[in-house]
Amino acid sequence: MREELFSVEQVAEKLGLHVRTVRNYVRDGRLKAVRIGKQYRIAASDLAEFTGLSGSERASTSRDVEVTSVVRIEGVDAADADRLATHLLASVQTRSGDGRTLRIETSHDRERSRMRIIVLGEPELTADVLRLIAALTEAMT
Repeated sequence: MREELFSVEQVAEKLGLHVRTVRNYVRDGRLKAVRIGKQYRIAASDLAEFTGLSGSERASTSRDVEVTSVVRIEGVDAADADRLATHLLASVQTRSGDGRTLRIETSHDRERSRMRIIVLGEPELTADVLRLIAALTEAMT
């Protein structure tokens, strides 16, 4: 049985990201991909591992539930995106000392003044981060 392969465009659509962001993840080695001709293909299992939904990762930790959230914020300039990303990443480092897992990925599309934030982690931690995002974006207005 063959494993399903996705194009960079399909992965970007699934994750709600810009195609360039997904390509950068592949080039940086954060997302495994195979180059076929001039295009990258991402295996379904590699995409599941990247998003934190792989069965092998779940089996190796005591975590039973993990949440993946994609937040899109419109009307964000580069300076606000940098500030927001800094606050969120500092929050992750503060919370990581207790041994629980939380990951945050951010990207900013300057042309569209749009920011995307991907939060992966336990439900309680993810909820805390989403509340933090709501408070920070409210303060930006």
